[in-house]
Amino acid sequence: MKNKIFTFAVIGCMAGLFLAGCEKKAEQKVAEAKQEIKEAKADYVAEWQKFKTESEAQIKVNEDKIDAFKAKMDKAGTKTKAKYKKAITELKEKNHALKEKLEDYKDEGESKWQEFKTNFSHDLDAVGKTISDLFKDKD
Repeated sequence: MKNKIFTFAVIGCMAGLFLAGCEKKAEQKVAEAKQEIKEAKADYVAEWQKFKTESEAQIKVNEDKIDAFKAKMDKAGTKTKAKYKKAITELKEKNHALKEKLEDYKDEGESKWQEFKTNFSHDLDAVGKTISDLFKDKD
């Protein structure tokens, strides 16, 4: 009888130590997961800020190119003005729409961010290419 009580006491102590050890590991895992989430969020914020800054700079470059082209067109003849006036207006509208789209972006998760980033970059590149092509046509 004493042997059974001793055995149960030893098993109970071992179980208690085992459970106490598991609890620390679980708490440790939770703390590590929270830290990883913080780091991922910080990385995301840094990536967003970099993307936004670069995009704003490209939009500004586009605006400057459009304004320079418009100034050249103002000095050109009426036939040339008429030909490029519509193109300039459309480019200004597209560039302005991109600026608004960038300002209005709301965080909706990683997959939405990647989708937005891809689509926005594509649209921004398209406007830049159109501007470059317009200059080539003029020159």
